[in-house]
Amino acid sequence: MSGVDNHPGRPGLFFSALAAALYIASVPRADARSGDDLSALRQEASQVTIVRDDWGIAHVHGHTDRDAVFGMAYTQAEDDFNRVETNYLTALGRTAEASGEAAIWQDLRQRLFIDPTVLKADYAASPASLRLLMDGWADGLNWYLATHPDVRPLVIRHFEPWMALSFTEGSIGGDTERVPLKELQDFYGTPGTTATPVVPATATRSGLVAPKEPGGSNGIAIAPANTRDGHALLLINPHTSFFFRSELQMTSDEGLDAYGAVTWGQFFVYQGFNQHIGWMHTSSGVDAVDEFTETVTRHGNRLLYRYGNEERPVTVTKLQVRYRTPSGSMASRSFAVYGTHHGPVIRAAGSKWISIALMNTPVAALSQSWLRTKSFDYASFLKIAVQFNANSSNNTIFADDKGEIAYLHPQFIPSRDDRFDYTRPVNGADPASDWKGLVPFERTPHVVDPPNGWVMNTNDWPYSAAGPFSPKELDFPRYMDSFGENPRGMHATRLLTGTKGWTLEGLNRAAFDPYLPAFAKLIPPLLQSYDGMPGSDPLKVKLRDQVMMLRGWDDRWSAGSIPTSLAVFWGEDMWARAAAGAKTAGISPYDWMEDRIPPREKLQALAEASDRIAHDFGDWRTPWGRINRFQRLDDQIDSHFSDAQPSIPVPFTSSRWGSLASFGAHAYPNTRKWYGTLGNSFVAAVEFGPRIRAVAVTAGGESGHPGSPHFEDEADRYATGHLREVYFYPDQLKGHTERTYHPGL
Repeated sequence: MSGVDNHPGRPGLFFSALAAALYIASVPRADARSGDDLSALRQEASQVTIVRDDWGIAHVHGHTDRDAVFGMAYTQAEDDFNRVETNYLTALGRTAEASGEAAIWQDLRQRLFIDPTVLKADYAASPASLRLLMDGWADGLNWYLATHPDVRPLVIRHFEPWMALSFTEGSIGGDTERVPLKELQDFYGTPGTTATPVVPATATRSGLVAPKEPGGSNGIAIAPANTRDGHALLLINPHTSFFFRSELQMTSDEGLDAYGAVTWGQFFVYQGFNQHIGWMHTSSGVDAVDEFTETVTRHGNRLLYRYGNEERPVTVTKLQVRYRTPSGSMASRSFAVYGTHHGPVIRAAGSKWISIALMNTPVAALSQSWLRTKSFDYASFLKIAVQFNANSSNNTIFADDKGEIAYLHPQFIPSRDDRFDYTRPVNGADPASDWKGLVPFERTPHVVDPPNGWVMNTNDWPYSAAGPFSPKELDFPRYMDSFGENPRGMHATRLLTGTKGWTLEGLNRAAFDPYLPAFAKLIPPLLQSYDGMPGSDPLKVKLRDQVMMLRGWDDRWSAGSIPTSLAVFWGEDMWARAAAGAKTAGISPYDWMEDRIPPREKLQALAEASDRIAHDFGDWRTPWGRINRFQRLDDQIDSHFSDAQPSIPVPFTSSRWGSLASFGAHAYPNTRKWYGTLGNSFVAAVEFGPRIRAVAVTAGGESGHPGSPHFEDEADRYATGHLREVYFYPDQLKGHTERTYHPGL
């Protein structure tokens, strides 16, 4: 994302002019390269060895780091080229070239920040070591296309090294996705015009109320003092849409040895471990993306915006976004894009324009993402984080073989005047509202080796990361967190507080602990409401058996649990009743459900939930496992499901109710059963002893090919929490190797 400059030494974010016309690469398909080029790729491939284990997971070794990157890019393309290309169509703002005019607004949003011309310059100015990695990445993908002529890319027929700079951070949604597409379309809807629709000035940015799935992940680190064998432990548990990342290992003779989850198309392990350290990223509630109201006036043919006592010129840049027509030909749409020193203009609010400021440092972000995988202790990991300051959206849970554990807040946090409420657009005409560099690390919430012997984060605030030894909310500005606490954090704290003797197996069990703390808090008021009703009330008669069942429930999920079914259906109904009011009032939906919904309405919601279960499944006494299912029919990115096809029961619930193991599921127009599409996507538990010991599971399976034995061979382990052994060392692969080969040879 190179359309802006947010150098820490400058006061704010500066919007540079984007390219005047869409960069249209006129490139041959990889298999049309010259013989010399193919010879070079073939030679590069010969330096790489890939071992596929009996779960289909790739263990890639190269002589150099570049060779390892070449090999891992090739294996990702082998497993699911479609997802690799799709991620880069998104990152480059070229989705409409594949899927048509409806995706124009998504592409325009990305093009506000991504300029191929600038990324090419960034690539040329990058350190030589980073350029080598980008070269290896592009070569690996192009070699895959050259050796698989049957694979027909949607759009990208040749990968260029600079493209890696468009996708430098492995989260499921980048900061650019904070820009609402509807408002962007309203503003730029007519090419070349300056439409200014009325939008309520008090409208808040999306995503700042209670986090909803897939905004959930869990990270736990336990110090040696709290473990049975005196070794630090780490839980790595991202919650994303399923099949969003691959699992692999990449090693080199230059010291690389990283294992874990890799977002499709990226060349670094995003959440994982090496022989000395492990790192888990969870989505943060820090405010690192801000909106500014701009007072814009027209003077003849010039647009000016107010800043203090000045009137500054609005930048105007012409863009073209290409899209595929129904006939398959290409067309384009032209836009005049506006910007101020804060950033691009993304919408209007009444008479004001709204600009947005966010992190846009692709070289630093890619450098940090790569180099942390080669860190060897907390000091080296922190040095890289502080050197680049290019993590804007992720908390980090850390552990290493020295026994160090830590919680880190994101490093890219703009320093701001806390008098302003940055959860809403602030007055861009007031210089005091500008960003003022970055908050130094020592002034961010963090915890290192706390006396309680554990740290955790579940996308909740940093102020419970280490129990009583957590950072204190009053010591930090409001913009350090917008999430607050959540039931998963309370669940994790309950499991960790005062417990000793932790083992790898115990941490695995804890990751699937069935307790549902939200229901433990919400159901007692429901029961009190029932007890307060007259005995003759028809609603009390109707709910007698349901209430009796909930009264005897232990607030724990299981596939055979009928109370879990009742509680979840009731909870979903209650959430729908609470969400809008809670958002308006600025409180948690959980508090709204507990305190603001009248007693009789809570019981009516239970009656309706009971009726829905009976209607869909024949009897309200339906065990949860008959409802909640895992199914993988094909590898379409937008999954579809069928009750007529095989599926397996999943006992855990949505993370909304405090389940650490998360399964975000619902019924579809053609189904009655609930099928999951997000939640636990990768789970790993790691012990940092003299030898790494780890267990893991990936949702479904490693391969994206339905005919592969590894398409869904992990589904049962996924659903039961029975994680498999990770083959981290070569000797562990003995007897567990399906194939050893050089890519494409």
